[in-house]
Amino acid sequence: MPQSSLLDELKDTFRHSENRLNQLILINVGVFLVMKIAVVVLTLFKLHTGWYDSLSRALGVPASLQLLIQRPWSPITYMFIHSDFFHLLFNMMWLYGIGNILQSLLGARRILAIYIAGGLAGAVVFILAFNLLPLFQGLRDHYAVGASASVLAVVVGAATLSPDYPIRLFLLGNVRLRYLALAMVVMDLLSLSGSNAGGHFAHLGGAVFGYVYIKRLQQGQNLGLWIEQFFDAWPRFMARKKDDSKGRSIGHASRGPLRVVKSPSPVATTAVNRGTARGSSDLTPRVSQQEIDAVLDKISKRGYDSLNASEKEILFRASRQ
Repeated sequence: MPQSSLLDELKDTFRHSENRLNQLILINVGVFLVMKIAVVVLTLFKLHTGWYDSLSRALGVPASLQLLIQRPWSPITYMFIHSDFFHLLFNMMWLYGIGNILQSLLGARRILAIYIAGGLAGAVVFILAFNLLPLFQGLRDHYAVGASASVLAVVVGAATLSPDYPIRLFLLGNVRLRYLALAMVVMDLLSLSGSNAGGHFAHLGGAVFGYVYIKRLQQGQNLGLWIEQFFDAWPRFMARKKDDSKGRSIGHASRGPLRVVKSPSPVATTAVNRGTARGSSDLTPRVSQQEIDAVLDKISKRGYDSLNASEKEILFRASRQ
């Protein structure tokens, strides 16, 4: 059997939504590589050598409200653009390391939601800071790029959900996640008067969202539900569009065979209704908050690897509720 190519493996990653974290990292790395390779080609042929900066500015979120209206895509695209290799490397290292923890606790759908919504929160704080604070008066030509606000939302979110989770750091040994997140936030606070003050405001916007997101989620309100629903609906929309296109190409609508489905019992109906209200259609028994808290407490003290099969099943079911 022939070995699958790298391209096939990358395609396979995007076909399966069980690991949104890998998808986010691949998008960030892919965008960076495409842009940098284009710069190399253009430079070799002595064409527009400032192309990378021009495109970064077009895709970055601007401080100017007038430019923001002209570039409505920028609050989304900016969180996938990086200024240089080390900017990308450190963001992806933090995203992979802490994102895996959060994804194991909340599920793939919510890691995507907190990344995007945290990035949007960072963009909002960046724009407000440049338009309201005297420090930035007359500096409306600035723009922000990078996944740092999204990454900090993930880090603070994970620390809020499981503050005592042990993180092994080089030369420092095990450090509780809460202290790691706190150190990152403090560093951004202390950098607000530096040369990249606008960027640090964006980071703090992401951090605040990460904290609020988890706190509201623990109270039963999912602030990222609209993002989850969008990405859940998108594959169905594309599949329906593809089916419609096939139907038109053969001159009639494509329809499957008629099937008779037994009506669900009252208990099953109740489960569906409750699941729909919380953004889930899982018919498995719901996990109680006491069970979730017990598992999270064990993770905080001993790490995820200490869980047995039944405890991991509780986490999996909880992530789908």
